[in-house]
Amino acid sequence: MKPSKTFRNSSAYRGFCAQSVKTRRIIVGGTNSSKSVVQAELTPSEGVKNYEADGVKRRQLLTVVAPACASLCLPLAPFAYAAETAETVEALRPPIVPPGALSAAEQATVDLFERNSRGVVNIIDVTIRAYATGGAQVEVPEGNGTGFVWDSRGNIVTNYHVLANVLRNDVPNRKSVAKVTLLGEDGYSQVFDATLVGFYKAKDLAVVRINAPAALLRPLPLGNSSNVKVGQIGYAIGNPFGFDHTLTTGVVSGLDRQIQSQVGSVITGGIQTDAAINPGNSGGPLMDSKGKVVGVNTAIFTRSGFSSGIGFAIPIDTVKQIVPQIIAFGRVQLPSLNLQVADEKVAGSFQVKNGVLVQGIIPNSAAAKAGLLATRRGISGVVLGDIILSINDKKVRSAADLDDAVQRYGVGEIVNVHIQRRDGNKDVELDIPVQLEEERV
Repeated sequence: MKPSKTFRNSSAYRGFCAQSVKTRRIIVGGTNSSKSVVQAELTPSEGVKNYEADGVKRRQLLTVVAPACASLCLPLAPFAYAAETAETVEALRPPIVPPGALSAAEQATVDLFERNSRGVVNIIDVTIRAYATGGAQVEVPEGNGTGFVWDSRGNIVTNYHVLANVLRNDVPNRKSVAKVTLLGEDGYSQVFDATLVGFYKAKDLAVVRINAPAALLRPLPLGNSSNVKVGQIGYAIGNPFGFDHTLTTGVVSGLDRQIQSQVGSVITGGIQTDAAINPGNSGGPLMDSKGKVVGVNTAIFTRSGFSSGIGFAIPIDTVKQIVPQIIAFGRVQLPSLNLQVADEKVAGSFQVKNGVLVQGIIPNSAAAKAGLLATRRGISGVVLGDIILSINDKKVRSAADLDDAVQRYGVGEIVNVHIQRRDGNKDVELDIPVQLEEERV
């Protein structure tokens, strides 16, 4: 079909139609009282084949188009019928159905996000040049991550590996180690310089502080990771690939996982979730259905670099022990028995099936003073040391279990160490109280 031609009156149209009797698609201008446009496709045999009009009254249509139909000897009846049944664009639109109420589960999720999203921040270390460009990024380098407000003093918790690049360099001479973006109540973001408070690399945790107005600081409520159950819902808020304040949901898929952190350390007691966790989510909160933080998202299991449905979070019970020490002392005073346990293969060669075998004890340590025995050489060969079975009723099956059990307590606290000891030709079980002391490096 040829392009449409516009006519402002019927005389102009008659002149055009006299040239040919082929199908014409015309646009006839409205009357002086109407600026609407009439479109009609006219053929000699069928009259008005197709008709479209917007806001034009039937009388106006007949007045303007009837002469054009007559010039081609086209029947007017089809057009008159079209004019009679013409409908406005508004009338053709389907009725707008008001939105229904959200389900109880949906409303709970919306409420959780609205309560907690302002307590989640975006963190970019000062060595990342891409910060100046802003916006989402397809590739998120080390140094772009998430954190959350810990308290009203402006302390922000995140992962150590988010700041690893700047922390590997000359930290003492830097007034600012990162840029922290907070979301205000008005929906606008504000950026603050963050100074380093301290970090604990072994658990992939760091704390920075910003000087922000109290009204902008929304500390997130903390839960207890010891109460988390497999199957319960988990919610993650973060900045994956630079898309700020992204909410993902899933379930807790597993507990007591050993996490190989990005800085090479092993973190025990990890929470596994299938909530989507991608680069940029690191350091953000994993929350339960009440909006309480139960973990700090830190790693994903992947062969592609993207979420594969297996993400890990540092349990909040561990975080609650470490962060207050970082804030108070700038470092972490870890509780320890100050002993060394044998490798699982070595212990297995001595038929140790339960617990961990004590291989060595630091001289003059609390464990040595309490009477724990290490593996040693005797006249007849190797004499096995004590086998630690539990700490305060928490079973110990590996070195990671032992660290996790001990680090639930603070320096100076007394724990009950339940052991198995070889006494002549028989094994006996004993309870030995030990006062935890600061870890000796």
